[in-house]
Amino acid sequence: MITASIVTYNNNLLDLEGILRSLLISPVQKVWIIDHSDTFLGLGDELKEYKKRDDEYVKHESRGFQLEYMKEANTGYGRGHNIALRKAMDEGSLYHLVVNPDVWFGADVIPALWRLMEDDESIAQVMPKVLFLNGSVQCLAKLLPTPLDLFCRFFMPAKLIAKRNDRFELRHSDYNRVMNVPFLSGCFMFLRVSALRSEGIFDERFFMYMEDVDITRRLHVKYKTLFFPSVSIYHRFSRLSYHNWHMSVAHMVSVVKYFNKWGWIYDSGRRRFNKRLLKELKEGSDE
Repeated sequence: MITASIVTYNNNLLDLEGILRSLLISPVQKVWIIDHSDTFLGLGDELKEYKKRDDEYVKHESRGFQLEYMKEANTGYGRGHNIALRKAMDEGSLYHLVVNPDVWFGADVIPALWRLMEDDESIAQVMPKVLFLNGSVQCLAKLLPTPLDLFCRFFMPAKLIAKRNDRFELRHSDYNRVMNVPFLSGCFMFLRVSALRSEGIFDERFFMYMEDVDITRRLHVKYKTLFFPSVSIYHRFSRLSYHNWHMSVAHMVSVVKYFNKWGWIYDSGRRRFNKRLLKELKEGSDE
């Protein structure tokens, strides 16, 4: 069984049209929508009508597809997905997709990731190639960050930190090879549920931001967490925390919590994982 969850915030049905169509044509069997909206947009009512009137949805529902809407207090992105992850575990799901509302993809994506995970039980998480709307690659597979990496991204002009940022975002890989990466974006996380049972779900101390770094690096200790460029998805990617003061504050608070947890200066895991990945990429480029 493959399940999925979407956490929404002040979204309407039109915002979800792309991801819902993508999930309908995939092997995903059940989707939870956890709505954290603080304004009344009527998403629940819109979804009720959608489930009654949309011919494509009705056809897939008759074949067993399920869509469950849940209105919850906004207690954080990770906590919202954890509601669905606990339900997925209870219902016996083998794989679970954590995905953003602003993502969409073709029918080939989930089957390819599913086959990859079935063939190698050491893989706990996979992220496909992520594209902007114009088809260019989003650099969302990264090294584990140092405080300086994130400080520079927030406060320094891009030109002054280009070399450091390119290394952090693994741009020298050209994003054209499979990579075992300790930090994968939370916009699309295809996860092995048994690995989550053993290593834990999202750390709910992170309200928003850095929860994806935290969960990937925890899984990375015992499993592979892969960037897999053979299939691709589209993601609008607004980088809201760079343009909205409230989101910037939320991001900075999560950054502080992250480094308080894992270490500001000394982080043996960061050093080990980053060194290993850079060595693998160098050896691959020398072949």
